[in-house]
Amino acid sequence: MTRGGGGPAEVLGVALRLGLTSFGGPVAHIGYFRDEYVERRRWLDERAFSELVAVTNLLPGPSSSQLGIAIGARRAGTLGGFAAWLGFTLPSAVAMTVLALTVGAADVRDAGWVHGLELVAAPVVLLAVLAMRRSLAPDLRRIALAAVAAALVIAVGGFPGQAAAIGLGACVGIVALRSRGTGARPEFGTRRRRRLVALGCLVVLVGLLVGLPAALEATDRHDVALADAMVRSGSLVFGGGHVVLPLLHEAVVAPGWVSEQEFLAGYGLAQAMPGPLFTFSAYLGAIEEPSPNGVAGAALALVAIFLPSFLLLAGVLPLWSSTRHHSNVRAALAGVSAAVVGLLAAALWDPVLTTTVDGVADVGFAAALLALRRVLPVWAVVPLAALSGQLLF
Repeated sequence: MTRGGGGPAEVLGVALRLGLTSFGGPVAHIGYFRDEYVERRRWLDERAFSELVAVTNLLPGPSSSQLGIAIGARRAGTLGGFAAWLGFTLPSAVAMTVLALTVGAADVRDAGWVHGLELVAAPVVLLAVLAMRRSLAPDLRRIALAAVAAALVIAVGGFPGQAAAIGLGACVGIVALRSRGTGARPEFGTRRRRRLVALGCLVVLVGLLVGLPAALEATDRHDVALADAMVRSGSLVFGGGHVVLPLLHEAVVAPGWVSEQEFLAGYGLAQAMPGPLFTFSAYLGAIEEPSPNGVAGAALALVAIFLPSFLLLAGVLPLWSSTRHHSNVRAALAGVSAAVVGLLAAALWDPVLTTTVDGVADVGFAAALLALRRVLPVWAVVPLAALSGQLLF
């Protein structure tokens, strides 16, 4: 990955603020990232942002974290990608570890302040959809494509629906949007050595998926078992976010490392955290019974679940950059960009509205947050939402 401007310290500072204020799950994170990286700082334009959204949504693992890593790498090289991950992940990872060691099975899922924070996602995602529609789907053809993509995602659901919508966008782009397929080119390196490094990272990931189970069979060490469980969870889940929960449940509850009550309580606590839901792994690593647990277990689980994302991005982004300048690919990307608008619009409906907005009171609360968001920055709206939620719900 090559340097695109700025430095890792700058990326770390911006990502840390996002890690402290980005509530609402992976869909909302796209809105937060767009607000910060595209609108406020202009580190990349709308089209490059939409392309990275499409690429990271097609990869297994935590899509919003991967999007942040990709933007950080584009801004400040490999260290920038690491800084983006560290800043975005550290606040919730530390909080989840501390909570695992102190409150344990406390359940905050029904707290009013948590519901207030969940409702922040609705205006954030809505504003992102509207802004991206203006720049990526400005005419009737692309609005229609976005609408069909949204309907496809809602009808099919999950990763298959997302992949089908992005594939549809690419096909329509090649056929109907060839003259419009231009845009800035993300710089992730295309030299031969970088392509070899990219392929090497993918080989390492395959080696981990094959080698860790073999090492566990040979050693029967619990640290190897924990690393194996988290690497598999981070490598084999498509859609990120809540989709990883069944894999984690099977990995830690089935063998008896974590009780059902502890798992559900930790999930409730994770809902109240900013940043990626994958930091739930830190809670699980800290609270599990076999050693290593505590801080060491949290660190091992956290690194292991995110390691596949780094290897995948290091393997895919340079190869992506080496092909995206071709005319057919540029045309496809014009359609993909419009489809991404539809994908985000579908996510606004489900899961954002269907799982967080329930009744007239919630609609009014979300509308008030939308009005506030038009005049205040996100970091100011978030604490107001938590305080108001605690008072009203």
